[in-house]
Amino acid sequence: MKALLGVFALCVGLAHADDMTVLRYVDQDPGDPPYLTRILVTPDFMRMDSGEDTGDFTLLDRQRRVVVNVMQDSKLAMVFASGVLPPKPADWASRLEAGEAARGGRRFTLTVKGVVCSEGIAVRHAMDAARAMGELKSILAATQYRVWKASPPDMQHDCDLANQVWNSGDTLTLGLPLEEHEFTGRSRKFESETRQPVNPDLFRVPEGTTQISAPS
Repeated sequence: MKALLGVFALCVGLAHADDMTVLRYVDQDPGDPPYLTRILVTPDFMRMDSGEDTGDFTLLDRQRRVVVNVMQDSKLAMVFASGVLPPKPADWASRLEAGEAARGGRRFTLTVKGVVCSEGIAVRHAMDAARAMGELKSILAATQYRVWKASPPDMQHDCDLANQVWNSGDTLTLGLPLEEHEFTGRSRKFESETRQPVNPDLFRVPEGTTQISAPS
């Protein structure tokens, strides 16, 4: 924990207005090997990729509130805007609890009807990065709802709605996730945070890319 807090303190001490926050997580989907996710955050943008500047990436324009999924090889990009969600069910009973201290943060659980949908540890640090991650989820919530609605009934789980739709950004209000485990078996673990000078080219859709608007 001391080493982790030391990294956070160093980043704060060296921060400049024209820097970007660079987060690295190790993510893992059920049955698949772990993989790196890099998240770059500025006041205007957030970029998620595999750590390579020239690879595929997801770009959040925080001012326009659009998400662009860029596929470099095919020179295609899907553009997602905020859609309209139906009203939350009257009997929707979700609960977010922040519990005991751990690794400089607090353990949390998000439950729906007594089922744990997400649990982990969050720390109140790099809160603008946490907000950006929540903004991304908010914009994609309507798309996630359509995917859930189109799924076979035996694959429609309340926890999908909690994690991706109705409560998609709730855990991020607690701070930056240090680790998170979802009911599906998907996991995320914090690896590092640094501050680096902003590279504007990383926050642009490459020239010649065809942009296609996704249903909203």
